[in-house]
Amino acid sequence: MNRPDKITVFVKRLQKLDVEVKLSANYPWIYISHINGLRVTEKFQANHGFTLAFAPTKKGQQPEFTDIREIFKLVRKYCDYPPTN
Repeated sequence: MNRPDKITVFVKRLQKLDVEVKLSANYPWIYISHINGLRVTEKFQANHGFTLAFAPTKKGQQPEFTDIREIFKLVRKYCDYPPTN
């Protein structure tokens, strides 16, 4: 049985919270390009966009998230959730 990768699980969980994300990639970077239809302009760990994760370099590996805390700060910002300290 094939397990879904971390990125697929992440996107589906956000969809359950009514948050739509659009991703783009330039190997090995995986970027968040849009959140709820709004273009993400911030840059994080890359020159071209907000890096969500790094693609695996070997077969059988899972993608690695950059910083989950920073990712959710970005999601909150684009979803008009109250900011947290």
